[in-house]
Amino acid sequence: MIGRRYASALFQLLDESGIESARNALGALTQGLENTPALKHVLASPVFTFEEKQAVLEELCQRMQAPPVMRDFLNQLLKNNRAVFLPEISQAFATLADQQKGIQKARVSSAKALDGTEQDQVKRELTQKIGQKVEVVFDVDPHLIAGLKIYIGSQVFDNTVLGRLAGMQDQLTKG
Repeated sequence: MIGRRYASALFQLLDESGIESARNALGALTQGLENTPALKHVLASPVFTFEEKQAVLEELCQRMQAPPVMRDFLNQLLKNNRAVFLPEISQAFATLADQQKGIQKARVSSAKALDGTEQDQVKRELTQKIGQKVEVVFDVDPHLIAGLKIYIGSQVFDNTVLGRLAGMQDQLTKG
């Protein structure tokens, strides 16, 4: 929730040309926080002063060529002790950027890897059903036995054997 509010505020401050560079900068910062424990420690620890934290983020922004608004935004996060929410903010910002472009993200799980033709067919059908461009990530989950499980936003469409067996089990236990 907090991440979404901050992402929305940053999104509104940027003009269209700065959205993609801000998205990239937020993604890089998030990756840096996940892969560099020292960076996470500097931003979260009360041992480091605001100025030291600000200098670190300023240097990172310069290296990433982030828009100037991004620097002010990150300073505001530091002032409000919200830098730990950067991963959540980054994810929410990416969603807003995709929505502006008319792109919907989806994840499709199957029991076995789908070949290129099958993946293209799934993408086409999802695009038709949703009515906008869909970026699909495919993964394999052998536990599904057969069928597809599709995740679009917070919705899940389960057309797998495992899902049907679970549904049958629920029906039988409820009576």
